[in-house]
Amino acid sequence: MYLCLLFNEKIIMIKITFPDNSIREYQEGITGLGISQSISPRLAAEALSVSVNGEVWDLVRPINADARIKLHKFDDEEGKRTFWHSSSHLMAEALQAIYPHVKFGIGPSIENGFYYDVDLGETNLVEADLSAVEEKMLEFARTKEHFVCRSVSKDEALKTYMAKGDQYKVELINDLEDGTITFYENGTFTDLCRGPHLPDTSMIKAVKLTAIAGAYWRGNENNKMLTRIYGITFPQKKMLDEYLQMLEEAKKRDHRKIGKELELFTFSQRVGQGLPLWLPKGAALREKLETFLRKVQKDYGYSPVITPHIGQKELYITSGHYAKYGKDSFQPIHTPQEGEEFLLKPMNCPHHCEIYKSKPRSYKDLPVRLAEFGTVYRYEQSGELHGLTRVRGFTQDDAHIFCRPDQLKEEFCKVIDIVLYIFKILKFNNYEAQISLRDPNNKEKYIGSDENWEKAERAIAESAAEKGLPTTTEIGEAAFYGPKLDFMVRDAIGRKWQLGTIQVDYNLPERFELEYTGADNAKHRPVMIHRAPFGSMERFVAVLIEHTSGKFPLWLTPEQFVIMPVSEKYNDFAQKVLKVINNSDIRGFIDDRNETIGKKIRENELKRIPYLLVVGEKEASENSVSVRRQGEGDKGKMTIEKFIETVKVEIEETLKN
Repeated sequence: MYLCLLFNEKIIMIKITFPDNSIREYQEGITGLGISQSISPRLAAEALSVSVNGEVWDLVRPINADARIKLHKFDDEEGKRTFWHSSSHLMAEALQAIYPHVKFGIGPSIENGFYYDVDLGETNLVEADLSAVEEKMLEFARTKEHFVCRSVSKDEALKTYMAKGDQYKVELINDLEDGTITFYENGTFTDLCRGPHLPDTSMIKAVKLTAIAGAYWRGNENNKMLTRIYGITFPQKKMLDEYLQMLEEAKKRDHRKIGKELELFTFSQRVGQGLPLWLPKGAALREKLETFLRKVQKDYGYSPVITPHIGQKELYITSGHYAKYGKDSFQPIHTPQEGEEFLLKPMNCPHHCEIYKSKPRSYKDLPVRLAEFGTVYRYEQSGELHGLTRVRGFTQDDAHIFCRPDQLKEEFCKVIDIVLYIFKILKFNNYEAQISLRDPNNKEKYIGSDENWEKAERAIAESAAEKGLPTTTEIGEAAFYGPKLDFMVRDAIGRKWQLGTIQVDYNLPERFELEYTGADNAKHRPVMIHRAPFGSMERFVAVLIEHTSGKFPLWLTPEQFVIMPVSEKYNDFAQKVLKVINNSDIRGFIDDRNETIGKKIRENELKRIPYLLVVGEKEASENSVSVRRQGEGDKGKMTIEKFIETVKVEIEETLKN
């Protein structure tokens, strides 16, 4: 204080607003680290990065004006991203130390960990080489290397990487504007990077490099194939052990493995990559899901529609999809008519806009709710295809609601009700809603006016708040035509999946010139809500398989029971039982193989069949069945009628609203 007075220096104080809306004053130039230290030593030890007015910064970056902040630890998404992005730089430093000739592509954080795409020249990296890289990473981490950011000119950045002969970084720099380029340094490694990063490497205590794969530079099949190294790190060894245990459980639950075991779906190279073939049992499961949602939609006033699998190119130019997604679509289909082009349908919404427009609408007709299980097609890179979760042809449980502005919030809340009902029935109990907004600094990615975007974003936030949903907000994750509410679900082993989406759209109604006649007899634009509670049938079934480990709820199981005669003498009685139960709309079959009853029980339990019915001499004489329940064991003898009643009661209880 005396020194400040002596030199007549003025201390400038700034106001820092915290997530709970409390406000503290700090001296100008305070950092996120300094703020965390002022609150508690423990927070200072755990903080990884800080959001300043919605932008994530390094903890050591000075804050020079009033700001709203949030400190991020490892238990939130932004904290993990910072931790894993820093870990990708640490891995790159280790690779550079072991393979001095390496050239670097990009190294982002991902949902679970990070990767770096690298060019190792003639070196063929194999799994056995990864342990040495892990050891080198931990060695550098222990030296507490600081992550240091510095701004560089475009000319300096280009000279740096041209001198290294790193054409990948040169290509990236050429796409950047001068004055926006930063380097980050840790130890002997320097990388082109926007950040943010940890204060230093000492926070990284546990490392596991999980996989090696090939990846075309910038996702272009015409470019060189680089080596992609995946990894994950944690601030505690115990957390890594728990993660590896979860990975082992995930392998057991892999939907591709279980789908094959249960004969639900398959793929064929002759049909084409990413185009699933649904087998009879998988088709039965999918049909049950569709029937379930159709009933829910009927209760909420939806009208089913059907649209073609193709549409004229002009349709998607009008909607804006061609400009945004044309390069990710299949090539146009040309007809004998000169200049006539069609596309495989990448979205259902343009078709539904044309259905709405097919006749005049009055304000009394609204809302109009159109629903379709519509199959769409998008060209995914072959390296990105993965079972049912990433395919080239998939069916959306799509619907579009056209409503008046005064109806928007009520309709949006009703869609939330549908999504939450589905989660309840299928026991997705651990979820949060993500409000996905446009990036205000990159508006060219989106269509529509600021006014419409602000109205749409406000409607979503108010609806989520009214429903009491736990929410997070993600900037830049909106669809190109409007903001959305995405439902993020954690499955039985804690993994997070995006299931279900609701989007508010003021823009497509303008592009398609949709109208209704208002009470004032003037023409008005409707607002459009896009919604898909499942998202896509393929992805939803994949997640459901892994969530339940293939042990579906009884109402959804393709085969709800199996009848197992103790010998061939009771096959006729088994047929009689099958007929009676099937007539009650309960699905099952007879296992009349010439095997012991013990083996039949073991093998049918492995098939996840809920009810195992044993029939022999006593059962035939008493017109009964001996019942075993999957995972619960022997339930004793029941009459056939009692068994039917037991199954129906269980289904009714499960589906009770």
